[in-house]
Amino acid sequence: MSEESRTAVVIPAAGRGVRLGPGAPKALRALNGTPMLIHAVRAMAASRAVSLVVVVAPPEGVAEVKTLLADHALPERTDFMVVPGGETRQESVKLGLDALPEGIGVVLVHDAARPLVPVDTVDGVIEAVREGAPAVVPALPLADTVKQVEPGDPANPGRPEPVVATPERARLRAVQTPQGFDRDTLVRAHETVTDDVTDDASMVEQLGLQVVVVPGHEEAFKVTRPLDLVLAEAVLARRRANDGF
Repeated sequence: MSEESRTAVVIPAAGRGVRLGPGAPKALRALNGTPMLIHAVRAMAASRAVSLVVVVAPPEGVAEVKTLLADHALPERTDFMVVPGGETRQESVKLGLDALPEGIGVVLVHDAARPLVPVDTVDGVIEAVREGAPAVVPALPLADTVKQVEPGDPANPGRPEPVVATPERARLRAVQTPQGFDRDTLVRAHETVTDDVTDDASMVEQLGLQVVVVPGHEEAFKVTRPLDLVLAEAVLARRRANDGF
């Protein structure tokens, strides 16, 4: 593998994950007895193409996350690094990017709250970047019809909201992570785009560059609600039954 094609993953895990309720930060919640963050790190390190995983932790939690990584069995071929994060996800990704060594040509950005991404999805994203795409996102077709609405008053939730339009579902995709990037492109995006965005691919779009979609996976869902924890436990139970561990 050439030096410039080495791949690193940045996992921003500095947020608190309020939608799962009070307590530990979401990334440190246990899933089948193991913190969700560890599952996410293992999912990325399962790809033989990944040589470095950078976890961006809450500034006050860097030591704790370092201890977590040291305490859990992780592939020896992969290096790990923990750096303190910022106030926003965007800041945290930038801090993770700043920590990358020379010789990394491909960067993946992955949500800590997507602990069960299959390795084939990770490899598919990396391969598409190596083949020349500046930005790659895994995504799934939508199962539900989507309505565009006129949002109601946030202070008065639950009120009926008028429907404005029904987008054509065949043209829509639900985007997942890891999202993959040519390193220089992602660095430039973080240096030039100041708008608050929900994912890194949006920043590359704002540079006017082409973002492409590759097939995602139903097990790459984001754990944000208590029901998602139930689903994640069920997926892990099925994997143990199938794989014998």
